Amino acid sequence: MRAPARTMSPPRAATAGGVPAGRKLAWLPPAVVAGGLIPLAVLGLRAGAGALGPDPVAAALNQLGLLALVLLVASLAATPLKLVSGWTFPLRIRKALGLLAFFYACAHFLTYAIVDQGLDVRAIAEDITERPFLLAGFVALLVLVPLAATSTARMLKRLGAARWKRLHRLAYAAAVLGVVHFFLRVKKDTTEPMIYAALLALLFAVRIASAVLHRRAAPR
Repeated sequence: MRAPARTMSPPRAATAGGVPAGRKLAWLPPAVVAGGLIPLAVLGLRAGAGALGPDPVAAALNQLGLLALVLLVASLAATPLKLVSGWTFPLRIRKALGLLAFFYACAHFLTYAIVDQGLDVRAIAEDITERPFLLAGFVALLVLVPLAATSTARMLKRLGAARWKRLHRLAYAAAVLGVVHFFLRVKKDTTEPMIYAALLALLFAVRIASAVLHRRAAPR
């Protein structure tokens, strides 16, 4: 009798040089992280040179907070970009952008807590509870903590894909709180925070529209 033919698993997609397609952009996340740390280096150099203006602590706080918000919104834009354009590279850098956002949010808070408040826990607690913009920013940071802690493949496997996705939808809540923090902080000229609010609304709209279309296309 002829031996039964062996079943073969489908070959992995490869580039022209024989490199698996999944690896051809392996350099992209490290490059994003390296590029994302450049603003911090520039800020440090400017602080060392005394070039942050008459209130260097406020200048550092503003720049670190803005970087955290920009990177968080950029990470949230990865999936909508893929849905609209079909590009897959945004998904490859989503995690790096999210972790950079968390890093800058931590740097923002630590600059406030250590440099501005001298690590006076009581004063910090009173400040947060009495000033709504600080409360919004602090809650946003707390929301980001479990997202950063569960960003690894091991935690994804441990939680399961469905639970992991539900948890990481909190990134939108953190972004909304970040915009509220920004909006309440500037008080008068709210043009810039309104731009970020509009971007978030657009990202929400794309995700909702995609979910609706997917549900309609699904067989009943």
